[in-house]
Amino acid sequence: MKETVLKEDERLDFLIDHRIKIIQNRKGFCFSMDAVLLANFATVRSRDQVCDLGTGTGVIPLILADRTFAKAIYGLEIQEDMADMAQRSVAVNGMNSRIKIKQGDIKNAHQLYGSSRFDVVITNPPYLNQLDGLHSHVSQVAVARHEILCTLDDVLLAASRIVKSRGRVAMVYRPQRLTDIISSMRSVNLEPKKIRFVHPRKKAPANMVLIEAVKDGGMELKVMDPLFVYDDKEYTEEIRGIYFGYGGDIDGKG
Repeated sequence: MKETVLKEDERLDFLIDHRIKIIQNRKGFCFSMDAVLLANFATVRSRDQVCDLGTGTGVIPLILADRTFAKAIYGLEIQEDMADMAQRSVAVNGMNSRIKIKQGDIKNAHQLYGSSRFDVVITNPPYLNQLDGLHSHVSQVAVARHEILCTLDDVLLAASRIVKSRGRVAMVYRPQRLTDIISSMRSVNLEPKKIRFVHPRKKAPANMVLIEAVKDGGMELKVMDPLFVYDDKEYTEEIRGIYFGYGGDIDGKG
């Protein structure tokens, strides 16, 4: 394992029973449960080529490389400092042969990678309208959470352009905008095929929705059982399985 080189204000976090190391900035945007649940939810099969749009610090490619037999995994991130952290995390995990990080704009993904290239596209896009909520003083956080540099429509158009016909597009978003998600997906020939709502606890309203669509797919939607994060004050057994690498729908090595 290569020596980990950390810059000022950076720390090294661990995931999947300490099998994965992730470099993050204490004062910037850090990955959250959204990304971990999305990596577990997406249908990734052996020999698939996968692209993560807005990869941030690279947590989704790292999880998929650890837990699936995907042939190659690409991560696209517009922010230079975050793309740099993602690339260094890939290196420290010894995954340079499977994961390729590129700095660039999601809206230009089809020019950077080519059209209809990927079997799977995954994305955890900004979920707050540019005018909603309070913008963070840290630009990394603001860009990651607010539709400043790209909108939901931009992300789904980009995904539709680079995914193959009959390929899959998986995303996590806020359930309050589910109508917008489905409408935007269908406008670019992405047909929703499965949905799962994530609830903090039983009887609490959902605060996340996981959704996977198929490009040029037929109209048939599966609503999965809800996913509960906490049982009283502890993670549920399913959440523990996702975090420690022994549960979920990933076609993986676990």
